[in-house]
Amino acid sequence: MNIAVAQSGGPTCAINASLAGVFNAGKKSGKINKIFGVLNGIEGIINDQMVDLSEKIDSDVSYQLLLRTPSAVLGSCRKKLPSYTESTEIYEKITAVLRWRDIGIFFYIGGNDSMDTVAKYSEYLRAYNIDDIKIIGIPKTIDNDLCETDHSPGFGSAAKYVAATVQEITRDSNVYSIPSVTIIETMGRHAGWLAAASCCIRANGESAPHLVYLPEAVFSIEGFLRDVKEQMKKHRAVIVVVSEGVKTAEGKFAAEEYQSGQKDVFGHSYLAGIGKFLEKLVGAEIGCKVRSIELNVMQRCSSHIASLEDIQSAEAIGMAAVNAGLEGKSGCMMTFVRESNMPYSYRIDTVDAAKAANTEKFFPREWINEEGNNVLPPAYDYLMPLIQGELHAIMKNGMPLNFVI
Repeated sequence: MNIAVAQSGGPTCAINASLAGVFNAGKKSGKINKIFGVLNGIEGIINDQMVDLSEKIDSDVSYQLLLRTPSAVLGSCRKKLPSYTESTEIYEKITAVLRWRDIGIFFYIGGNDSMDTVAKYSEYLRAYNIDDIKIIGIPKTIDNDLCETDHSPGFGSAAKYVAATVQEITRDSNVYSIPSVTIIETMGRHAGWLAAASCCIRANGESAPHLVYLPEAVFSIEGFLRDVKEQMKKHRAVIVVVSEGVKTAEGKFAAEEYQSGQKDVFGHSYLAGIGKFLEKLVGAEIGCKVRSIELNVMQRCSSHIASLEDIQSAEAIGMAAVNAGLEGKSGCMMTFVRESNMPYSYRIDTVDAAKAANTEKFFPREWINEEGNNVLPPAYDYLMPLIQGELHAIMKNGMPLNFVI
């Protein structure tokens, strides 16, 4: 029997570590002949585009390099499958390719929408009594909004990058004598986990960020201006962190006039602009020095400051997925179950992939203050274990060396 693994959705610092984990456990099992890497997600299965990973990961050096390489080395896609009740054609094609390659277990690394693919193909397999193929989802997303798991691989490193960058911006802003406001925009369409992670710098004695706005709390323009003016009485340089997806009481994105209005194939809006919107607002209403900084895609793949905990747990859950598949499990997503904050510990389990598909895990409202403009200490207990440790890059010519398929 052979196995195959694909990557889907947005890239992260840790998605290749999960790929490495699948490869590692597959090699050690003694039950698997070939381990195929599928190019560009589910599209690579449909088009039969695969590589034999043993030919690419041929030494401990290449394995260690894979662990440290950001983004998705196999490529990705954002393809939404129809329900098999609408059409079975694409499912028949997937099944035919897997059988032709003698692939008994297919691992799909991805987020909410990728679990939709896992759930749909699993439903098809059950409906047509196909038992020679298994499919298992492995979680991944920097947004940390996957339900049914304590955290998602990729989030810890993104959170560490956000926190460290906010700290550096704070240091930069504090050197000047004139009053200023700096607004830092993070990703987070509906869930504010990344913006909330900026609070981790308080563990090092920083008072910043002074204001944090998340989609889980109602955003008010008037309240924002009032908050900034109040913080300017206390701090010469006010640091504000805001999720891209903050909404008003009417349920509209606060920076709607700056949005493109375009959506992806899963119906998600492309968001950006809240930082620039608030910058112009502060400039017009307060008149102080103000700048906005959009962290943008740097949050996803900044491997130079990756969390060792994140990389190690991503590798571990990839290995656990192989064991689950060999035990006969299918249609499930691997999950982390936290057992303790101090000391930090977790176990790996499985859950029906349909429970994680097309759903979102929100930052707890009880971890946000009543005013909706900052996060509370319970958030630190959750966040801090996820950003611990460093995985030093393998360098060449003064730059990190990356693994290439």
